[in-house]
Amino acid sequence: MRTPPNERLTSDIAEPALPDTAGSERRCILTGATSARDDLLRLAISPDGLVLPDAGAKAPGRGAWIGVDGGALEQAMTDGHLRKALMRAFKGAPLTIPDDLPTKVEAALVRHLCDRLGLELRSGNIVMGSARIEEQARSGRIAVLLHASDSSEDGRRKLDQAWRVGSDAEGSGLRGQVLPLDRTALSVALGRDNVVHLGVVGHPGDMRAATRVLQAVSRLVQYAGNDRANEINETGRDTSGRADLPHGGSATIDEYVKD
Repeated sequence: MRTPPNERLTSDIAEPALPDTAGSERRCILTGATSARDDLLRLAISPDGLVLPDAGAKAPGRGAWIGVDGGALEQAMTDGHLRKALMRAFKGAPLTIPDDLPTKVEAALVRHLCDRLGLELRSGNIVMGSARIEEQARSGRIAVLLHASDSSEDGRRKLDQAWRVGSDAEGSGLRGQVLPLDRTALSVALGRDNVVHLGVVGHPGDMRAATRVLQAVSRLVQYAGNDRANEINETGRDTSGRADLPHGGSATIDEYVKD
């Protein structure tokens, strides 16, 4: 069943509870590579056949999954590979691929990350304000440290150091993630003024919030690709695609903690 008319393919679509998909895998229709479901982006089609990103993977009906960056998606559109792959995935159903699909995908991933941060804030899992973050980080209560793209190097360095101390990781090069969002975008997402840095709380027995946030960050940074990611984050690329969390566990992330 496809999305009912006049409903958007977004995370606010109401539907019956879906089965637990943790640990499930999907295949990228463009590369053929199999990855964890949370590492890929789902595409769905509207009632009139328009292909749209479904970042929350909640739109009803058949979906197709991709795990490529924006440049590869544009190339797949140009050479017709995307259309052929989608025709196979959607069993020949009539479909229209918008010319600005790569832009729509990035916007959907940004919205998904902002929605996730908002949910974690309402659940009490977000710490804001440099002084409070530093205190919580030194006490070992921050599992993920995030910085706005326009945050100052000095501000990042100070909080990164506090985080390393609290994580028993001094000398490791552990650093917070510089997000592809500036302070204005973060402030709007969290409904607060001048959000420049934020921490996600966590402890060895509960890293669920940290993992959820890192998954959303990861997909956006990966989609941005190497060139833009290097502009966003100075920490360099982890070719393994996974990042260890300071308190244990891991989450998929290309640009995160190590120099």
